Amino acid sequence: MRLACELRNMAPRLAAGAVIVESGLSKRGAGEETATQLHGMAAGTYPVLEKVPPKTFARLLSSGEIALGTALLLPLVPTALAGAGLAAFSAGLLGLYLRTPGMRRPGSLRPTQAGTPLAKDIWLLGIGIGLVADVATRERR
Repeated sequence: MRLACELRNMAPRLAAGAVIVESGLSKRGAGEETATQLHGMAAGTYPVLEKVPPKTFARLLSSGEIALGTALLLPLVPTALAGAGLAAFSAGLLGLYLRTPGMRRPGSLRPTQAGTPLAKDIWLLGIGIGLVADVATRERR
């Protein structure tokens, strides 16, 4: 059986996948308060989410993170697909960082103490873009 992932892509896929699966598992069965906090932050940045009940949002977010993390961990999932999913997910997280008041210092991209956890997700975007770029440049050769 041929794997859909090159050996050189396994380390970033494993690192990102493990972190994302853990994040999804930690949200599984989130209580009302946690669900409301997650939903409030996301809906403040992405108003379309206001219509989704907080518990439903938390459940969907948890499931999505577990699915994405699992796709990254499984070498049978094509690297371009896993990388594109990771890039899209992390772009959403960075949108939260850029649009949520109090996450950045005034007039700067530098994070505040509250914004540091979201700003750190830039590494996920880098991995996602790197995985997609690796596949795109490999197929040209």
